[in-house]
Amino acid sequence: MKICLLGGTGQLGNEINKVLQDDVVYSFGRKSLDITNLDEVYTKIKSLQPEVIIHAAGYTNIDKCEESPEIAYEVNTLGTRNVAEISQELGNKLVYISSDYVFDGEKGSPYKETDKQNPINVYGRTKFDGEKEILKNVDKHFIVRTAWLFGHKGKNFIQSTLSLASKKSIMNVVDDQISSPTYGLDLAHALKMLLNTEDYGIYHFVNDGDCSWYQLAQEICRLRKIEAKLNPITTEDLKWKAARPKNSSLSNNSNIPLRPWQEALEEFLRTF
Repeated sequence: MKICLLGGTGQLGNEINKVLQDDVVYSFGRKSLDITNLDEVYTKIKSLQPEVIIHAAGYTNIDKCEESPEIAYEVNTLGTRNVAEISQELGNKLVYISSDYVFDGEKGSPYKETDKQNPINVYGRTKFDGEKEILKNVDKHFIVRTAWLFGHKGKNFIQSTLSLASKKSIMNVVDDQISSPTYGLDLAHALKMLLNTEDYGIYHFVNDGDCSWYQLAQEICRLRKIEAKLNPITTEDLKWKAARPKNSSLSNNSNIPLRPWQEALEEFLRTF
């Protein structure tokens, strides 16, 4: 299968490249393909004639999105429109990686694929708008929402926790945000399975279960036998610029389940 991977140098892209080694993958990072440039998107992708486009590129820094909403909109929404238009013209399959942040977190239980979106920050709104561009412009689409991603490349909560724990005996960790930690390698395998179907639509791919950041940090320390003291704090204590959903955990109702997050985390820590 010939695949064009956008966001190929990112955290998820790195894992996707590993999983799709048996396919012909043209992997692009931000420096090699600017998705906000319509002419560049058309020229490069059309020349490849891929059977599948995996759109995993995006502006993902939550607080920077709040500071620079125009950049977030340009990348996450207009860039996605550009990709959607060329995908429809070529008639290929398009996978769009979206986020749990399209929800407001007020439901109190895991969100289903059919639940109403109501983003509460710029990042979430631009990703939701990106979803709408896909729905409006592409027939053969897979919209895949995921959450709290971790992998071997780039920055993530697990790496930050391990780094801080090696330097501090006491760590403050947010305990009033809940979601579904997701191992990028597991997500990549799920995407590979999805690509071999024509079951187009919206999917929630996360490792099974949910937790708070504090509970996740506890499990990291337990598995690594780290004796740092963890102090639970609230989101308000940190004075972040962007609002965060209280509980944006996702329910995967597809036929492609992912294992519990605790098992995925344990494997990741053995290889990290």
